[in-house]
Parts: sequence; structure tokens; C-alpha cells
Amino acid sequence: MLDKTIAARIFEEVDRDFDRQMADTQRFAAIPSLRGREGPAQDYIADLLRDRGYEVDDWTVQPGDLAGLPDLGALERVPAGVRSVVGTLRPEGGGGGRSLIIQGHCDVVPAGPADMWNSPAFVPEIRDGWLYGRGAGDMKAGTIAGIYAIEALRRAGLRLNERLHLQSVVEEESTGAGALAVLQRGYRADCALLPEPTGLAYNGICVGVVWFRLRVRGRPAHVASAGSGANAIKAIYPLIKALEELEERWNERAAKDPDYREVKHPINFNPGIIKGGDWASSVPAWCDLDWRLAILPGWNLNDCRREVEDCVKQAASRNPFLAQNPPKLEWSGFLSHGYRATERPDIMQALEHAHSNATGEPLRHKTSTGANDARFYGNYFDIPAFCYGPLAENIHGLDERVSLDSIRAATKTIACFAAEWCGVYRIDSLRDSEAAGTCGGCDGDEE
Repeated sequence: MLDKTIAARIFEEVDRDFDRQMADTQRFAAIPSLRGREGPAQDYIADLLRDRGYEVDDWTVQPGDLAGLPDLGALERVPAGVRSVVGTLRPEGGGGGRSLIIQGHCDVVPAGPADMWNSPAFVPEIRDGWLYGRGAGDMKAGTIAGIYAIEALRRAGLRLNERLHLQSVVEEESTGAGALAVLQRGYRADCALLPEPTGLAYNGICVGVVWFRLRVRGRPAHVASAGSGANAIKAIYPLIKALEELEERWNERAAKDPDYREVKHPINFNPGIIKGGDWASSVPAWCDLDWRLAILPGWNLNDCRREVEDCVKQAASRNPFLAQNPPKLEWSGFLSHGYRATERPDIMQALEHAHSNATGEPLRHKTSTGANDARFYGNYFDIPAFCYGPLAENIHGLDERVSLDSIRAATKTIACFAAEWCGVYRIDSLRDSEAAGTCGGCDGDEE
């Protein structure tokens, strides 16, 4: 267990550097790193890491390199120049600890109508203890917290006993290809911590996510004789109703799940994008509707896909027009299983100690109804992975915001977790090179 004196020194360094940390968080959040436009955000992270002495690996992701990797989403397009960035710190001495990955994603979802925000989405603003801005909570504050957590250790005169990778990926919001690219590159560790906005709670369970697109084709006509045509937009209504009924059946199934039975309506089918028609005075000839749906950990992805296909097929067969003009279903992005972390007492003990030292409170657990990249590490590469990060509100919504107090607490927790997990040794005058972490020995004043 980490010595109290060492923890106090780490916390002092977090507090001393917090204004600079928030300035970097604001600058990072000001970069509109939408899909295909993440380059400047990755430049920013790469520069922060180089300035702190990390070995930086910055490469362009080639879609062909990802072929055959598990749960790789349907890559309709991978914008040119998509990059992953990994900064590595190697131990200068010590040894005997455990290696660690800290991973954030820099991609953000669209902000929506600008006039619906109280302040511009990409002009981050601090008000009343909150930082507002698209991506500030999900999850740029967490990524910067990871960088500053390790910086606090080093400023406190400590060095890690084992290797650390600090990673910034893309595509978390759409396919997961960014995390897979890092794994394909060969980066591994004994544990992966993702500082997603969990509200200072441990999250080791999340749903899987599937995206698909329904394409309906109608029969165009002048609206003056609308009856001679077939309205593609109206034709999609019965498909929406059928999928909503399937959603309710899946939630009935979820009510029996040991982790999700206490969660109200954990399975959400969301019609997220609709496009159709070409002219207001013409009966629309086409309508495309993009959906997101969730599946629980342990559910078979292919079985769930077949249920969706059968639902759409049966609904179409009951509609006179669609029976003769079947809709087309395309898998268009996420194709991911859910994730349930294997119980690891050593990880939980280290995180509970770190969280308690930083906040004075017991660690809470969170069951997520969203997806995150931890699934790749835990499901397929035998790397225990979990999420822990600050408190954010209105994620993917208007006026997204993240609590400054929670950023400070998350930074302290991540620093203490890294120190205890990896082990640390001192390089300052307080016992030069004497180990101060779990794997390198402790002082006597322990909790």
C-alpha cells in the first residue's frame, strides 16, 4: 500500500499544477476533433508527451492492418490520415512492479445546433466549478488527467518501477478501430485504465453496441397525384414500430441479468440519423435511417443481428408495399460485444486505496449502458481493463460539462493507482532511490 507521506506529496503536486492542467484541458477541448478531423488533437497530445520526455509513437492507421481483428466495426470509411499516438515511459531502475496502459480517446461527437448551446461548443468555458464544451467530459479531461497524474509522480521525485503507455486513440465513438490499432501495433500491459467520465466510480462492465442502416426505396410522383406513388419516408414507420417492440423484448430479457436487472431500461434502440427525399413537392423516393442498439455482456452478437434482421423482414412482410419492395439492412459501424471484467482483487485493492486516499470516500461501482474501449483489452487480449474518471454531465448533449473538483480527484486517484500498481522509487533527497510503492517496499505509516 502506498505510504501516506508519499500520497500527500503527490497530492500537493497535483494541486500545485492544477491551473496549468486545466489550461491544457481547455486547449485540448477547443480542438474540434470530429471524425476524420482528429489530427490537430493528436498533434497536441503528442507534443505534451514529448515535452515530458515520453518516447512517442505516432503513426497513420492503415485499415488493412486491422483486418480480422475481433469486434472490428463495419468500416464504411476510414478517413485518410487517421492516427494513433502512444507515449511510453520505461523504468530507469527499480523493477518488480506491473506495467500499465492509460488510454483516452480524442474523437468527439458532433455538437448539434450551435444556437442551442449556452456557450460555443468548441470555446471551452469555466463557470461555477464546471468546464463546458463538446468533448470536455467525454473524454478530454480524463486524458489530460492521466498525463498530469504521471507528471505529479515525477514532480514529487518518484519514478515508476515498470513500463507505462499513455495512449490517445480515435474511432472510440464509431467503431473502436483506434484501440484495435494500438493493440495490433503490439502495445500490451498488465492492466489498462481508461479515464472515461465515470463520476469517480469503478466501471468494469459495459454494453456492446451495434449500428445499422435501413434503406427504404419508394416510388416518386408529383405530390398533386401522391396516390400514384409510394412515400419512402412513411414506409419506414412500421419498421420503427417493429424495432421498438423488439427493444422492449430485449429489455424484458435484460431484467434477468445479474448486473443489469437493477438498471432501468438498459437496452436502447436509437434511430439517430434520418435522411430522405429530394423535394417537398415530390413523393420521396428514398429514406435512410441509421440506428444504434445495445446488447448486454454475454449476449451473442451474431444471434442478436439475426433477431434484428428477422424483425425487419417480418415487419416488411406485413406491409403491402414493403412486401414487394423489401428494405435493405446494412451494418454500418459498431459491431461489438459487451464487456464484463474478470474480478481482480489486486486491481480493486489498488484502486480502492487510491480513491480513498484522494477523496476520503469508499469506491462506488457503476454499470454502464454505453460502450467503451475496455472491451477489446479484456475480451480478447487478456489485459484486465476498467474505466475510472471525472464526473461529466450532458455527454453527447447540449452544454456538455465536467466538474473541476472531480478532475482534481480523478488525477490524484490515477496518480496513486499508478504508483501502487507499477511501484515507484525515489530519486530525491528523501532516501534517494529507496522504493516507495507496493512492489518496491513502503514506509511504516500505512493504512
